[in-house]
Amino acid sequence: MKKWLTIIGVIVIVGVYAWEYYLNLDEAPAVTTVPSDIDLEDVLPTSTTHQVYRHTYYTLSYNENHEQAEWVAYQLKASDVVSTQLKRPFFEQDPKVKTRSADWRNYKNSGYDKGHLCPAGDRKFSKKAYFETFLTSNISPQNHNFNAGVWNDLEQLVRQWALQNGAVWVFTGGVLEPGLKTIGKERVSVPKTFYKIVGKGSADRIKMIGFLMLNAPVSHYSLEDFTVPIDSIETLTHIDFFPKMSDSLELLLESEVNLKDWQFR
Repeated sequence: MKKWLTIIGVIVIVGVYAWEYYLNLDEAPAVTTVPSDIDLEDVLPTSTTHQVYRHTYYTLSYNENHEQAEWVAYQLKASDVVSTQLKRPFFEQDPKVKTRSADWRNYKNSGYDKGHLCPAGDRKFSKKAYFETFLTSNISPQNHNFNAGVWNDLEQLVRQWALQNGAVWVFTGGVLEPGLKTIGKERVSVPKTFYKIVGKGSADRIKMIGFLMLNAPVSHYSLEDFTVPIDSIETLTHIDFFPKMSDSLELLLESEVNLKDWQFR
């Protein structure tokens, strides 16, 4: 009798685990293989300043006139998306920027957040990676409600896409133009708008999508509302994204918004 009770118990336990597995199957993100034929160096944008600095976990093009990066580029892998709790460090000037990146004190009492371009939340997989996002070359003045609202929602969506696709490439920054408001003694420019471009796939099947957002609070929105052709971001920034791509493919992919290639919900 004891033998049969043991066997029945094992069957019940296995059945429970199997049932939970199938119940949760739809909740788990579908992760594909990380493409191996595209390296970040192969998809870096052009630099209008020729001040490109490569860090371990992201690369940036610094604009001294505006005291911030015109773009930050990085790959976000599914394995990078973790919930590790790390103590936030102090912001420090970027030792690689020859002209010196802006001091964090420019932001003090300015009314603007020190908005990350490469989010600290994308680099929680190691202390070194996390701390690297707190270099002042990686921040830009952002309205608090924008930074904590729609911009944060977009960052979370990008993490979701990384989990779904195995990896994505991210290019982001403020639109730097003449006549912007400035803060601090070093006159750090406050962008009126911010952009983010996300790419996924392999070299022969790459997909991309662009976003353009006002640096201001917004409510009752859907992230799809902020999608724009990448051509429009290039026109505003004078930056060529994906410059190594063939002209014909670049024209096709950058001139339209194809929402069906991206899962928003």
